[in-house]
Amino acid sequence: MSGLPLSGLAALSDLRVVELQSEAGAFAGKLLADMGADVVTVEPPGGASTRNIPPFLNDEPHPERSLHFWHYNLNKRAITLDWTTPAGRDLLLRLLDGADALIEAEGPGVLASHGLHDDTLRADRPGLIHVSMSAFGRDGPRAGEEATDLTLLAGGGPAWSCGYDDHTLPPIAGGGYQGYQTACHFAVMGLLTAVLHRDAGGPGQRIDVNMHAASNVTTEAASTVWNVAGETVQRQTGRHAAVLPTQATMTQCADGRWVNTGMPPRSGAQFQSVLDWLEELGLRDDFAEAALLEEATSLGKLSFAEIREDDLLRAMFSAGRNAILRIAGAIGAYAFFRGGQERGFQCGIIYSPEEIMADPHIEARGFPVEVEHPEVGRQIRYPGAPYRFSATPWAVRRRAPLIGEDNADVFAELGLSDDEIEALRRAGTIA
Repeated sequence: MSGLPLSGLAALSDLRVVELQSEAGAFAGKLLADMGADVVTVEPPGGASTRNIPPFLNDEPHPERSLHFWHYNLNKRAITLDWTTPAGRDLLLRLLDGADALIEAEGPGVLASHGLHDDTLRADRPGLIHVSMSAFGRDGPRAGEEATDLTLLAGGGPAWSCGYDDHTLPPIAGGGYQGYQTACHFAVMGLLTAVLHRDAGGPGQRIDVNMHAASNVTTEAASTVWNVAGETVQRQTGRHAAVLPTQATMTQCADGRWVNTGMPPRSGAQFQSVLDWLEELGLRDDFAEAALLEEATSLGKLSFAEIREDDLLRAMFSAGRNAILRIAGAIGAYAFFRGGQERGFQCGIIYSPEEIMADPHIEARGFPVEVEHPEVGRQIRYPGAPYRFSATPWAVRRRAPLIGEDNADVFAELGLSDDEIEALRRAGTIA
C-alpha cells in the first residue's frame, strides 16, 4: 500500500491506516503514524469532538488550538466525512480500498447500523485488518455498555492499586488517559501481528479490543494474586500494591524536594555501597543500624522469601532502607538521584513536566522536539520518541492537521473530480 512520502525511511512507511477519529482510539493511530504509517483520521464535518478537549494554546478555547488534539494527532492526515450517510459510507469504502487497516472505537454494532457490516467491509478487501475498540468487547453480557477512561481504570482494577497508605482516602486513578492508552497499545500490537500474518499469506483479520480487559491485565500482580491465592493487594503510597504492607519509599530531601528511593540493598555488594555512601557523607558514625549493614556485606543476593522468613535478614533489609532514607534526607534531591543511580540503585527524582523536558539526559537523547505550527506562527515543543530505531528512525513529518486540511489531496487520490468534491460539500457529506 502507498504511504506518505517521507524525508527518510520509516519503519511503517508502507502501511496505510484509516482511523475514525475518537477520544479512545486516537493514540493507536498516533503510535502508528509516529513510526511512519500514513494514518488518515476521519472526522465529521466541522471537526471531531476531540478538538474541544482542553488545555488550549494560551488558554484560548478553539478547535484548532487543542493541545490534546495536537498531541494525539501528530503526523496524521485528516479529512472531514460524514460516513453515516449513504454517500459518506460509499466514500469511506473507497478509502478502505487502498488501506491496510481500519481503526475505530465506535462501539458494537454502530458501523453495522450504518451499512458497514463486516461482510461489507471485507467485500473485495480480503487483506483489510479491522481493529475495533470498545469498553467490553463486541459480545458478552456487557457489550454495548459505555465507559470513560476513568471508569475503565476503576472497573478494570488499576485504580484499586493506586493511592495512599491511608485507606480512609479513596483510590486514585492515574491521569493522562492511561485506560485508553493501555487499550491502544494492545490495538497496535494486535494490528502489527495481523500485518505479519497477512504478509505471510494469511487473510486480514478482525481484532476485537476489550478496553476493560486491557486495563485488567495491566494490574501488575493484583488480578493474579486474587485468582491464584485468593488474596487482595492493598494500595500503598508511591510503591507497588501488595498483600502485606511494605516500607515507605518516598521521602523529602534536604532541599525540600521529593524522591522515590526505590529498592533498598539486597546483596552484600549493595550493602557495602550504602555503607561507603554514608561514610562519604559523614553519616556512618551517627547511623544507629550501621552494624547491621556491616554484617550484611557478607551476604549473597537476598530473595524476598528469605527476607520474609528470617528475622535477622528482615532487620538487615530494613536497615538498608533506613540508610537510604537517611542519605536522601541529608542531601539535595538531584544529588541523591545521581548518587543512587551511579551506585546502581533504582531511585528517581520526582520531576514536574517542565523539569523532565529540561533534564540533561533527556535533552541529550533528543526526546524534546520542536514542531512547526505555521497557523499560530511559532514552534511548539512536543515529547518525542521513547525509542530509537537504528535504520528506520522516528520523525516528525507534520503537526496535527487542521479541520479538513487534507480533503483535497485524499479525495483526489480516490479519483474524485473537483465537481464531485463540490457536490459532496454542498450535500454536507464533507466540509
